[in-house]
Amino acid sequence: MPKTPVAVQLASLRLPFIKALHTAAELGADAVEIDARGECGYRNLSRTGLRQLRKTLNDLNMRVCAVTYRTRRGYHVTDQLDERIDGTKLAMRFAFELGARIVVNQIGRIPDEPQGPEWSTLVESLSEIGQQGQRLGATLAAVTGGEDGASLAKLIDALPAGSLGVTFDPGNLIMHGFSASSSLASLSQHVIHVHARDAFRDLARGRGVEASLGEGSVDFVELLGVLEERGYRGCFCVAPQQSEDPVRDTREAIRFLREL
Repeated sequence: MPKTPVAVQLASLRLPFIKALHTAAELGADAVEIDARGECGYRNLSRTGLRQLRKTLNDLNMRVCAVTYRTRRGYHVTDQLDERIDGTKLAMRFAFELGARIVVNQIGRIPDEPQGPEWSTLVESLSEIGQQGQRLGATLAAVTGGEDGASLAKLIDALPAGSLGVTFDPGNLIMHGFSASSSLASLSQHVIHVHARDAFRDLARGRGVEASLGEGSVDFVELLGVLEERGYRGCFCVAPQQSEDPVRDTREAIRFLREL
């Protein structure tokens, strides 16, 4: 099996941007995921700033694997929908300019049945974003977790080909009560980015809890094997969300992935 590139979600380090970038390099990451709305996002970065960022990445022997664009509401909600769609398109351009070509976001609730106004709004919104993405050479990648893999796969099948990819987050699936393995079976052909997160269900408290990689319910050997069979060549992006010491936990997560 060829070496799987390991990335770090810079925002999860909870450090100033440049410090986070250097820390990711010191931790041995091959790439980073950048927040499009953060301090080095598309609204704050001039053309000169973009060139400087590219030079810094090159000096650190790093690349940008994906751009995160978080929205408060999903693409099924009509309120301020045009603003979210336009912002996603700008994030796609930002990703393309950085050589990333992937924009990561939660897409919102997927209706149980492929009908009704919310379903139509979701399909129309993602189709429009996908059309723009194909012109730019970038793809929106829906983060797993809010639904099982089969539901997300059903939505992807309803869209024009190439409109939507998947950011597979096994820990997020488990925290929401879904099976990471069965979801991967449904989605493996659509996965273009992976968030390397682990979790387990706390049955006593009835909720999911994030865990260090290898200490939760995710079978990362199986995960790598399935994606390898599908020809996945993207990154495994370390992105701890509930860590008290994110730098330490990111270091341990990178070591865990390297040892696999």
